[in-house]
Amino acid sequence: MGASFDIHPARAAARKDLPHESSTNRAATKRLLSSVDRAVSRTRQWLLDRQQTDGSWCAELEGDTILESETILMLAFLGQEHTPQARRLAAYLLGKQLPGGGWTKFPGGNLDVSASVKAYFALKLTGHAAESEPLERARRAICSHGGADAVNSFTRFFLALLGQISYDHCPAVPPELLLLPKWFPVNLYAISAWSRTIVVPLSIVAAMEPVRQIESERGIHELFLSAPDNWPALRCPGLPGGTGWLSWDHFFRVVNRWLKFGQKKRLMPWRAKAIEAAREWMLARFENSDGLGAIFPPIIFSRIALKCMGYADDSPKVVECMQQLERLTITDEDRATTRVQPCFSPVWDTGLVLRALADAGVPSDDPAIAQAVRWLLSRQTRLDGDWSHTVDAAPGGWYFEYANEPYPDIDDTAMSLMALQTLFRDNAATNDGDAGLKDAVAAVERGLRWMLAMQNSDGGWGAFDRNNDRHFLCYVPFADHNAMIDPSTPDLCGRVLESLGKLGRREGDASVDRAVAFVRKTQEADGSWFGRWGVNYIYGTWQSLAGLAAVGVPHDDPTVVAGVKWLLAHQQANGGWGESPATYEHPELRGQGKTTASQTAWALLGLIAAGMADHPAAARGVRYLSSSQNDDGTWDEAEFTGTGFPRVFYLRYHYYPIYFPLMALAQWSSHVHTPRMDSCVSLSP
Repeated sequence: MGASFDIHPARAAARKDLPHESSTNRAATKRLLSSVDRAVSRTRQWLLDRQQTDGSWCAELEGDTILESETILMLAFLGQEHTPQARRLAAYLLGKQLPGGGWTKFPGGNLDVSASVKAYFALKLTGHAAESEPLERARRAICSHGGADAVNSFTRFFLALLGQISYDHCPAVPPELLLLPKWFPVNLYAISAWSRTIVVPLSIVAAMEPVRQIESERGIHELFLSAPDNWPALRCPGLPGGTGWLSWDHFFRVVNRWLKFGQKKRLMPWRAKAIEAAREWMLARFENSDGLGAIFPPIIFSRIALKCMGYADDSPKVVECMQQLERLTITDEDRATTRVQPCFSPVWDTGLVLRALADAGVPSDDPAIAQAVRWLLSRQTRLDGDWSHTVDAAPGGWYFEYANEPYPDIDDTAMSLMALQTLFRDNAATNDGDAGLKDAVAAVERGLRWMLAMQNSDGGWGAFDRNNDRHFLCYVPFADHNAMIDPSTPDLCGRVLESLGKLGRREGDASVDRAVAFVRKTQEADGSWFGRWGVNYIYGTWQSLAGLAAVGVPHDDPTVVAGVKWLLAHQQANGGWGESPATYEHPELRGQGKTTASQTAWALLGLIAAGMADHPAAARGVRYLSSSQNDDGTWDEAEFTGTGFPRVFYLRYHYYPIYFPLMALAQWSSHVHTPRMDSCVSLSP
């Protein structure tokens, strides 16, 4: 396949049914433009100064305190709860305790029982007395919110590991799952990629039931409101459907009881074979990866599973596992604390920084850009991963972390394709003799083919797999982490549409038409879209509008108009936008929350994509960003605007309030300075 490069002007459309300013105060616009251009220059330089020596960018990725708590609980299982690392982790936990006594999933959120029980237990294990003021305050808060009785399935496993409850009170996670054929409705590859990497090592732990008994005074029975036999049933939060005799909920609970009975009576004839299959599967995915799945939970359970199977502490696999975990830690020597990242985000950060710098006017032949492009190209997968069990396609996607060959994802692939596309926007960069450009073109073609092959039957895309949407699996008792499947979502579909549009695809292309239909179908009644991977409806609405615009859906299309109206209706008095992760549990609060730089940028990018850059609301949003910028080109943002698992786990990407505002300000400035022209690359045979 060869490549041809065509520049396509964007459509411009004025909508009569949306409020629109006919003229603006030229002097005020000139002053705002001057302010924005200074802001763009500062942020552009700030990012260039922070490029890593290998050419990438990677900011800290922050999660909630379950990361520190679970690390301490794992260390306690290994007999290492009194190490300096454990003490520093405990100090970090104390610093994150809420005034009311518990711990939360995101800043400004309510107490989370599972996070609070794990933090309390971790503090006791590291030497904090139950009578101490922080633990007394925590105990009162936990007991007023249901006590240890209300914790989720993963927390129950940690309690069982340390002898607080029996494994009888944990859900069955049978390693026999690895022996089931792919055609069977329930099989390993029918669950999401991230759950898969957790379930396999956890199944070894669940089968072998290891326990480290600790002294009773270091236990947490004071948090039990009732005996574990009477604890409530585990259930995925917000799951619709009943619990009657003919429900999936009842079916899987019966299966769970059968499995627990069979394990207790040693009636599992394939258990040894299943454990060996799980061990081989797990170790195979240590290769070409920053640990199993390159994310924190599988790494933790992998270390515990290796201990169960008798691996010595100095064996290569154990050492590798602990090194991967250690890499995720950040120690603050001044505060004597250690915190843990859930994973690294270099591919994601680098792709977004490249796009932001291109918007901000950094030319594609700048040495920093060339180095970053070379690094990004080196992260394209060349090996078949788990996705290949259901898709017949050549590898070509990108993953999120430094190394995670088995698990490329759609979001990083689409973002990387758009980042590489910026190379083709300069006419000078179309020189066929440029070897680097040829490499980029070949990489884009591979990535495009892979991404299109991953399109789901409903027209959308999931994150890691194709048609991973067997909803009945969400009723499995250990599915209460709310991430058992990986179905199509509008934010991902919008991202792919945006990348396809920048690569020259338009309505009339079969894949594009199916994706546009999916985005239309998933629009909420109020005009917004759900955001699976960012908080929340602001994120989903921005990305859906950007995707529709990129493939040529007219600005006056009713779907686009409704989305724009929703954004305009949720702009706050200070000119910004904000939304809380609480909207996942309470969708009626959508579009509400403390204003943030990242979410304001998303709303602005959505308006700009929809042809509303010259609307007064856009100018107010731009003014909010330019006036709230720090002198060094950054913005302050403590809020979590990234989503791991809705209702369960949220993220703070430390570069979100940097490159997204830069993109929004630079695109707005470009529109106001000159008539808007969106360039794209058309790859044709």
